Amino acid sequence: MNIHEYQAKQLLRQFGIPTTDGAAAFSAREAIEVAKQLPGPLWVVKAQIHAGGRGKGRFKESSAGEKGGVRLAKSKDEVQEFAQQMLGNTLVTAQTGPDGRVVRRLYVQDGCTIARELYLSALVDRVTSRIAFIASQAGGMNIEEVAAKTPEKIVTVTIDPASGYSPFHGRRIAFALGLSGKQVGACAKLIGNLYRLMIEKDMSLLEINPLIVTEDGGLLCLDAKMNFDANALYRHPDIVDMRDIGEEDPMEVEASEHDLSYVKLDGSIGCMVNGAGLAMATMDIIKLYGADPANFLDVGGGASKEKVQEALKIILSDPAVKGILVNIFGGIMRCDTIAEGVVAAAREMAINVPLVVRLEGTNVELGQKILNESGLKIVPANDLGDAAAKITEAVKSAA
Repeated sequence: MNIHEYQAKQLLRQFGIPTTDGAAAFSAREAIEVAKQLPGPLWVVKAQIHAGGRGKGRFKESSAGEKGGVRLAKSKDEVQEFAQQMLGNTLVTAQTGPDGRVVRRLYVQDGCTIARELYLSALVDRVTSRIAFIASQAGGMNIEEVAAKTPEKIVTVTIDPASGYSPFHGRRIAFALGLSGKQVGACAKLIGNLYRLMIEKDMSLLEINPLIVTEDGGLLCLDAKMNFDANALYRHPDIVDMRDIGEEDPMEVEASEHDLSYVKLDGSIGCMVNGAGLAMATMDIIKLYGADPANFLDVGGGASKEKVQEALKIILSDPAVKGILVNIFGGIMRCDTIAEGVVAAAREMAINVPLVVRLEGTNVELGQKILNESGLKIVPANDLGDAAAKITEAVKSAA
């Protein structure tokens, strides 16, 4: 789960991590009120969407002006002007795709003087099973570009969960960032608090870009991006309250309400599979046969007939779907349960796109019998390759 920058900075402050003062605004009037509470004379007005690259982004609407989603205001009148231009308009960045995201809220923060921009992030490294801190003196830039062109500018420090954080971790990062004097101790304290925040809030990603050195030599988190482990959210109702459903794909939101793992993709073949590994293999083989999957959808190992129906409804709600491939291996899941759900959904929704079903495992014969006797246009498949070939051919023939 992602949260907005202003929410991330609230958490930073709770853990004693230095950041800029500011608050969220949902209207131009609120933006002015926030600016009045800040000393100025420089204010920063930031569009709040779940995507990076806002400063370099561009609005679709001409009324939003030519500047991006991060603007420097030298007066309260400019704060109001920028707020009016951004709110309600669509911001397109490198991470939003061509459709962009509608800006529904802003973050108005106090301006500050910057001597240096640094990069700092922490994430769960699944290879080492540790929290890994990534630091670079090339702050404020696309870290992927830095990693590709100048990997020597990036330093990674991992922390063993058995021993936890120690000040030497922070000092090592401070030296990698080119800090000196009192900045080294400040950095060690900063890293310790960031590590504690990561652990206590079950984060999967925490990115500070840029971490700045101010003109007086202090350290300040100028921007913050956070991502939380969805499997641990039941322990953090305060984080759940920060969820902005308006920033999420409506179909993904609906899927989560039915305990379905769903991710929208750009293809035309809808997939319903049980098990994440099998779902990935199904998408791969669809690509192998020359088509593109429209989604990742894992109904889980013990899905009910009703859950299967909801899964098919979600797939069919995507207008890009031109065909559906159901691929089920019945271990815990019974093939007859899947078949009953597919038949019920097909009858209720009058599916008018090709539907290929491949079943294997527990009660497979009964499942196949249910499909064959349904009287519906359901194409059976013998194996995964056969299923992929049939659905891609059916979609191409219907085009």
